[in-house]
Amino acid sequence: MRLASLLATMLFASTAFGQPSTTHERGRIDAFVQKEMRERHIPGMQVAVVQHGKLVLTRAYGLADVQHSIPVTPRTPFSIASITKAFTGVAVMQLVEEGKLDLDAPVSRYLDNLPLSWRPVTLRQLLTHVSGIPDIVDQKSGKLVRDSDPEAFVSEANTLPMEFARGERFSYNQTNYLLLGKIIEKAGGQPFVQFVTRRQFDVADMRNTQFGGFSDIIKDRAQPYTLQRIATGNGDADVPMNIFYESVPALLPANGINTSAEQVANWIIALQHGRLLRKEGSLSTMWTPGVLNNGSHGGFGGPLNGYALGWPVIVRTAHKAVAPIGGNWSAFFIYPDDDLSVVILTNLQGSHPEAFVDEVAGYFVADIRDAVGFGVPRLIRELEGELTKAGFDHALDIVNDSRHAAAKNQLREEDVNAWGYRLRGQGRQAQALEIFKLNVVLFPQSANTYDSLADAYEGLGEQSLAIDNYRRSLALNPKNRNAAERLKALGSGPAE
Repeated sequence: MRLASLLATMLFASTAFGQPSTTHERGRIDAFVQKEMRERHIPGMQVAVVQHGKLVLTRAYGLADVQHSIPVTPRTPFSIASITKAFTGVAVMQLVEEGKLDLDAPVSRYLDNLPLSWRPVTLRQLLTHVSGIPDIVDQKSGKLVRDSDPEAFVSEANTLPMEFARGERFSYNQTNYLLLGKIIEKAGGQPFVQFVTRRQFDVADMRNTQFGGFSDIIKDRAQPYTLQRIATGNGDADVPMNIFYESVPALLPANGINTSAEQVANWIIALQHGRLLRKEGSLSTMWTPGVLNNGSHGGFGGPLNGYALGWPVIVRTAHKAVAPIGGNWSAFFIYPDDDLSVVILTNLQGSHPEAFVDEVAGYFVADIRDAVGFGVPRLIRELEGELTKAGFDHALDIVNDSRHAAAKNQLREEDVNAWGYRLRGQGRQAQALEIFKLNVVLFPQSANTYDSLADAYEGLGEQSLAIDNYRRSLALNPKNRNAAERLKALGSGPAE
């Protein structure tokens, strides 16, 4: 209750600069953001908006540090995690413009002593996560695999098979950016951090932006949190808990920047006005999604359906956007055709601000509200509206209703899965479970649907059901490392 009281106080004491259209409109934006913070249990947030090349709105809400009641200010630095990859993409393009790097050259041109199977992989394939190179980070736990240090991982990688043939599929992978950091250092003639600081931070007036992991002291940085469900005298409640990640200097090109929304906005302005990339066509090249061997795009799924050179991409007919996201707590969208950018940084893992960036953008370009469904597929939004009225335990009944026969065939596994995780990020665990159960029925031959369902059961403390579904996932995909590891952690080996 003390946290809720503090948050309510801080929300209405938000600091603001910039001039959106009217005071009334600013009030509507504040009300919307505060609603999202309440529903998602977000302790602190910053918002910045760039329109027509100018910073038109900055806002700071809530608490940077819950335990010490320290408010967020416009200058509070947040970890932006994997948004850092967009800065790495810019660094690569700067060296491409200088003729020092070639996007389609093999990585072996720039780095020595690589495993044989890695050498033909191109820089473009590293940037777009289609390399097939083994990942040094377990994407579920966020920890280094085998507790390896990066140098040892690369030197010992000859014993590891490629995850897939290069260009075959999209697979988000931190090793790609470890290698890109080394390439930038070699081609740029200076340490990666120094190169990006001089060539980007200094140029874009990002004076309070710096690299560092969670074990590093970053003055006034917002403390990151995650939600944990605990039993209280008034029933179960989601409470914020401190989180920490390993600080791995070699992985700074993947996730190392700490900055504010206002400074990210300054960087966007510098980028779009030719101060970071100078050649015509460089932005277009950097923002073009990678193409798989079969000619399709790869991406995270849902609206984030493509991945360019360090930049997730939203490929859609209206209001297309490039959309870096980081840590499931930070995001910004650049809408090139609308001359608009929206930056949202939070300090809650699982807050998924990318789910409501489009809604904030809709206050500045009204058509976005109707055209893009606020970043959630229109069909999912329609179904969620019905389930909100009928109850999420009726998900299968509603989808099987004859009225939805055509729509049912349009549902995509990755969109339903993203829907479930979005609900979990909002603390709506029971409703998320029903969506994961629905996805298993819709796609019974997918190992991933069972894995997600097991994850949901585990989060709710239903250990036996979690074990059962992890086993089903592993049966469908014996290479599912996460299912095998979770079964071991739960004290139950894979099914015989």
